[in-house]
Amino acid sequence: MKFKRLITIVLFLFLILSLTSCVPAGVTEYEYGFFGGFWHGFIITFSLIGYWFFDIGIWAETNTGLTYYLGCGIGMLIMSILSYGRL
Repeated sequence: MKFKRLITIVLFLFLILSLTSCVPAGVTEYEYGFFGGFWHGFIITFSLIGYWFFDIGIWAETNTGLTYYLGCGIGMLIMSILSYGRL
């Protein structure tokens, strides 16, 4: 039973690390569009946790504007539906 719990904890930590490894950090030359915004909106929960403890960004500073924010909003909406099961 303890081994199963240990495996669960290790997999959970791996999931968190893999999701927060893709958060934007600082200004880059690449301009993020709709799909970049969607991904950043989808991992916003993990980004916030990482933001509290490390120096990482919440969203990309160089983005395309409306399409990025639209993707970010849709990503956050889908993540909240998957997390809580309702709006």
